Amino acid sequence: MSQQPVHAVSGRLILLIKSGYWLALLIIAAMVVASFILLQQMMAAQQHNQALLDVVSTQKALSQRIVFLAGATGTASRDQQPALVSALKQATVEFEKNYDLLLERTAADPASPARFDPKSIESVLFAKPYHLDYFSVGLIANGERLISSFESRLNMAGNGGYKGGEERVNLNASVANATLSGYAALGQRISAFADQRSETLLDLNRTLFYSTIGVIVLVALFIFRPMSNAILRRTRELVDARNSMAFIAVHDGLTGLHNRTFLTEHFDTLINAAQRRRERVAVVQFDLDRFKQINDTFGHAAGDYVLVAAAQRMRDSCRTSDLNVRLGGDEFVMILNGAGSTEDIDTVARRILTKLNKPIVFRGTTIHPGVSAGIAVYPVDADNAQDLLVHADLALYSAKKQGGGSLSFFSEELRHELDYRKQLELDIRTAISEKAFEVYFQPQVSLSDGGISGIEALVRWRHAERGMIAPGEFIPIAEKCGLMPEIGRIVIAKAIDEAAEWNRAGIAFGRIAVNVSGSELRETDFEVFLFDMLERAGLPAHKLSLEIVESVILDDEKTGIAAKLRHIRAAGIHLELDDFGTGYASLSHVNPNEIDRLKIDRRFVQNINENSGNTKIVRALTELARGLGISIVAEGAETEAELDSLMAIGCDQVQGYSIAFPMPPDSVREWLVARTPKKARLTVLQCCRAAGRRSVMVRTCEPT
Repeated sequence: MSQQPVHAVSGRLILLIKSGYWLALLIIAAMVVASFILLQQMMAAQQHNQALLDVVSTQKALSQRIVFLAGATGTASRDQQPALVSALKQATVEFEKNYDLLLERTAADPASPARFDPKSIESVLFAKPYHLDYFSVGLIANGERLISSFESRLNMAGNGGYKGGEERVNLNASVANATLSGYAALGQRISAFADQRSETLLDLNRTLFYSTIGVIVLVALFIFRPMSNAILRRTRELVDARNSMAFIAVHDGLTGLHNRTFLTEHFDTLINAAQRRRERVAVVQFDLDRFKQINDTFGHAAGDYVLVAAAQRMRDSCRTSDLNVRLGGDEFVMILNGAGSTEDIDTVARRILTKLNKPIVFRGTTIHPGVSAGIAVYPVDADNAQDLLVHADLALYSAKKQGGGSLSFFSEELRHELDYRKQLELDIRTAISEKAFEVYFQPQVSLSDGGISGIEALVRWRHAERGMIAPGEFIPIAEKCGLMPEIGRIVIAKAIDEAAEWNRAGIAFGRIAVNVSGSELRETDFEVFLFDMLERAGLPAHKLSLEIVESVILDDEKTGIAAKLRHIRAAGIHLELDDFGTGYASLSHVNPNEIDRLKIDRRFVQNINENSGNTKIVRALTELARGLGISIVAEGAETEAELDSLMAIGCDQVQGYSIAFPMPPDSVREWLVARTPKKARLTVLQCCRAAGRRSVMVRTCEPT
């Protein structure tokens, strides 16, 4: 079964389990709620019935009290009768209220067919043999008449009172007894009805309880058991994934070799073991000389294939006790334990290097990787892991300077070079803190009219002791130490300030162009810094250009630089693609919606008058840019013949030593002022009045 159907079946199973789980939860919740509601109804009904029984019991007592008070009032002396009459009146009123309350709570209807049911409450109230309603109403009426009669006799009712004969007001004990029997029967009916209803609710609640237990059992059998199996399976998958992650954490994902993290964590252990055994450890660092060219020419798939092939050749060339590591990119390290003498190390390294330098066939194409190696040995060159790696890197750099495809051991000469680089790094940091980096400016002009199309800002460093240090010497060190973003901000700030002064003075300079590296663009606050500099200096955004190289654009997906560049360009700042024509996917980035100008690399411009191939390349690039509506400038033009060739091709804008050398701010200002067109002025030579008219003679000063 393929992987996709397996995932589909697993997904459906999980969905089914989840659906059943939630359905079971809803059923259980509904049953619990129903049980709760039934319990509440049972308790409410019990309270209701108890209240009815309390009223019935009270009515039984009040009926006897009314008869007793009636008889006692008739036989009492005249001075005792008022108190007894008041008690009788209170008992009668309370009896009447309770009876009304009883009718309201039982909702008894005298016209209801239920009165014919011997087991109903209506039967007790309105039918034979009890006629409780009749006797209750009669008891109330007789009691009220008797009270009125006594009040009239005792002058307790004022001017009014009962006017009937006394023979009509006597309470019959049989009425009270009938009422008492009726209320006793009513209490029994209410109790029987309550017991019946309670039994029904209990049966229903018992059914719900057993149903809930049954649902829980079904959930356990058909939901939780599959779910537990799924959880167990997922747990195993997570364990496997954790093991894979642990492997990936210390291995390179492409080649399968150990990575830099593993080397950092275990290198000291290897050195300590070699120290105990009194053995040497050789650190051999490899680098592919033409890896960028392979990527640019054959594509990244070919580059990855070459890396994998190189890693496999390293495995095949060393012992199991040796350690192979990919540091990143096209850099590899091999740690040789028990390396032996220098001659032994040289022999092994050359054998490995020879194997790595063999051609690699990729999709029918033969690729020559060209591998160089640098070697540092413990304990001869260093006694710790960090210094060994640094020394091996320096030896590798030395091998590359020899032309590549060779190896080099770390030496005292390289140690002195390392010390120089360390001192230079410290000096760079000091120069950054003091903002000692200077900005030189090189103009870009139009060959057709001599107009100034732009000025490129270039960083220069005048060391206090060693004088002017070439950018090619300190920029690689600054980039390796991560100091270029700080140097770049110094250059940007000074270039913008200078351009703002030119702009305020009315000096034509086109646009000021500043080189920006990928490390600068990856700074989270780069946009804020750039816009703040423009606002502080008062330089319009369209007067600034940022020069970027193609490798920065290639890294857009990982760093988010593309969105940042679009935001910068939307603010009016121009973008220029530097060193155009040397990258792998240059044409894919020639988009007039993203790039304003292309700079043809100097390698295509030099000797263009003698190299027909370069002529064709520059002509093709120029026509491409013209067709897309993108301006183009050629850099590195140094001779009159090169300028003539560029003019003939149609590449109008140029930059190079044949136009002007990079100049400090004062010199470039003078250069710009000397080439800024002068405005025409009118000078008054003579003013006279003649024949009522005023005449003025003027001289026009033509602009230079």
